[in-house]
Amino acid sequence: MVIPIHDRNPVRRTPVVTYALIAINLIVFIFEPIHHLYLSKHGLTTPTLCQQYRFFDEYAAIPHELVTNHPEAHTYVDQAGNVACHDNFTQKIPALSVLYSMFLHGSWLHVLGNMLFLYVFGNNVEDRIGRIGFAGFYLVAGYVAAYGFALAFRDTHTTLVGASGAIAGVLGAYLIMWPRAKVTSLVPFLLFIPLRLPAWLVLGGWFLLQWWYAAGGSVAQGTGVAYVAHVVGFVFGAIIGLFVRPRRHASAYPPPRWA
Repeated sequence: MVIPIHDRNPVRRTPVVTYALIAINLIVFIFEPIHHLYLSKHGLTTPTLCQQYRFFDEYAAIPHELVTNHPEAHTYVDQAGNVACHDNFTQKIPALSVLYSMFLHGSWLHVLGNMLFLYVFGNNVEDRIGRIGFAGFYLVAGYVAAYGFALAFRDTHTTLVGASGAIAGVLGAYLIMWPRAKVTSLVPFLLFIPLRLPAWLVLGGWFLLQWWYAAGGSVAQGTGVAYVAHVVGFVFGAIIGLFVRPRRHASAYPPPRWA
């Protein structure tokens, strides 16, 4: 897998929605309990872990809850086998938890990786379909990805967090609209040497990798990544891209609009 850092595909206006989404995701992560655990002097104590569990149970998407549209009680035990905490969020609205989960992340690597992809590819998709249209597209892609995962693994009780499903939709749309755009990427197995690669190779390779991992199970046998959600979001974005892609004879690099 390569790490995209820049694309040669200018936009005509400032991608306000893309920047706002990045800012919101970073701010939310800073205030998450999981972030506080990293800074805590007391480490991973039972009370702090219970605080984290309660937070994600209340706000993160849980596949089984999405399918049944019914919130569940959750019990956690400590290493000695004793009940550490028990929660029952009867007022939780499973469908609304999908929206919340799009702005929650599990680590700095998780949130920064997602925001990097959104920063590189989101601006052009927003420029093409408009700010309001892009905001709607982003949220719908996130919902499609989450429910697609839930329908495939309806008995899963693991919480789903992250903007990956929505961003996968952005990547799918970008691939369809600008397959030949040049993307400067770092190649890990070449000592992170930057190379300028076509979008069809960068994003097509990313999608194939997600597809391959998805075949290994709901979260790729314990890796903690919902690859199926990535695949579903990407396919949804590609379908939308077919309807909003530039005309065949339009320039791959539209001139900037200064107004």
